[in-house]
Amino acid sequence: MTHFDQVLALVAERRAEFEEKRHVPRDVIAVFKDAGIYRASAPKRFGGDALPPAEFLRLIERISAVDASAGWVASFGSSLVYLAALPLDTQAELYAAGPDVVFAGGLFPVQPAERVEGGFRVSGRWRFASGCKGADVLGVGVKAGEDRAGRPLTAVLRPDQVEIAENWDVVGLRGTGSHDLVVDGPVVPEEWTFVRGGDATVDEPLYRYPTVPYAAQVLAVVGLGTARAALDHVIAQGARSGYTGAPKPADRATYRIAVGQAEAQLRSARAFFYEATEEAWATVKAGDPATDEQASALRLASAHLAKTSFEVVRAAYQLGGIGAIADGSPLQRHLRDASVVPQHAFLQEGMYDGAGAVLMGVQPFAGYL
Repeated sequence: MTHFDQVLALVAERRAEFEEKRHVPRDVIAVFKDAGIYRASAPKRFGGDALPPAEFLRLIERISAVDASAGWVASFGSSLVYLAALPLDTQAELYAAGPDVVFAGGLFPVQPAERVEGGFRVSGRWRFASGCKGADVLGVGVKAGEDRAGRPLTAVLRPDQVEIAENWDVVGLRGTGSHDLVVDGPVVPEEWTFVRGGDATVDEPLYRYPTVPYAAQVLAVVGLGTARAALDHVIAQGARSGYTGAPKPADRATYRIAVGQAEAQLRSARAFFYEATEEAWATVKAGDPATDEQASALRLASAHLAKTSFEVVRAAYQLGGIGAIADGSPLQRHLRDASVVPQHAFLQEGMYDGAGAVLMGVQPFAGYL
């Protein structure tokens, strides 16, 4: 059994625990580390794998088909692309003990920080820090002057400088541990701050790939894995008799049509998603920056995948009939989890507006590109 197979088996065994505890425990994160998930976006110069995005996305897709919360937490194995904007000496210190570093962030709402001797004094409260209980370093969004594009800084802190306010009480993705972060006054050296989406100091292809669109992709693919699991479940259920003695689902034209339509929807959205990924990757691998059109296609494909995945899960849930409402049914869990993905700010329907603007050659809304 490979390390990755061990991850899938462990997630299947403990997914109910993740939901009950509202986070993925550190011993599971350690297994993720052993499988290379958290070195996937660490620079090769510091011992990381710097995986091509499509390769990493397929790993998250497979984990998410077993448990969406585990997939969501594992997806932050991509987040070291942000930290590639730190000074090289800072990164050398960050990876001094090895490339398997777990980074989690509660970046919003952006809080003001006071510039003091040696750096920035940071205080405030930040929301939605997915995976924070298993993180080695944590980031928070601060405002302390502006870079040329007016983007906020992210300040990087040690876990002992941060209080985790455990308030993650939600309908879906319960196991992600997306609690609030509270910080009370530590000074963060300037060399431990970076602009999210800013220019990388590492010259490797992965760090030329559009960082914010990639952040949307790793979340959207969680919905894809969840939808695949839900659809596979109702396909398998097609041969089983119902409670009422009616014909088996597979013997009903309406059931077969709904399954066929859902399969076509999901595979079409998936194909667009990976097509856009490979196109942008080919450009940056050749040494060129991704174009605005390529970055926009990544955002469009991600939002569309999140939306389509939820629609497919909802169709699967309806096909599941009365049995789908039981706590023991995987369909109710898939429905809850898939409903959260398109709610993320990176994946809401406003992304269609931005994509349409780029396609027609007009200025998209601020922050889209």
